[in-house]
Amino acid sequence: MRLFADLHIHSPYSIACSRNLNPENLCRWGQLKGISVIGSGDFTHPLWLKELQEKLEEDEGRLFALRKELLPVNVPSFCRAQVKFLLSGEISCVYPKAGKTRKVHALIFVPDFTSAVKLTERLAKIGSITSDAAQS
Repeated sequence: MRLFADLHIHSPYSIACSRNLNPENLCRWGQLKGISVIGSGDFTHPLWLKELQEKLEEDEGRLFALRKELLPVNVPSFCRAQVKFLLSGEISCVYPKAGKTRKVHALIFVPDFTSAVKLTERLAKIGSITSDAAQS
């Protein structure tokens, strides 16, 4: 089975990302581009996590689907297909080395919202999870 996925995206709370970035638009563009699985991006941001919890529902195989009442209707019939979401995020590790600032970004994936909340709570104790583009 061939599968196209985009697992490294961001939310509207990330710097330089569109305010129109939401689950409905991600689903629509996934259909238009033939992408079957899309990472949720930035699930560690509290406002984005809340929106994901409101708009996604658990589907088969630990993936999520956009609630049926939110599915886009402005997609040509030949593009309509199921788009699933995988809860994903990114941890940015910033450290000095040899007089320069180094940055390593690690993609993270969790199987459900319970795990997302637990990880977010732990990360909040050691770094900022609330900085966002809306405040910049």
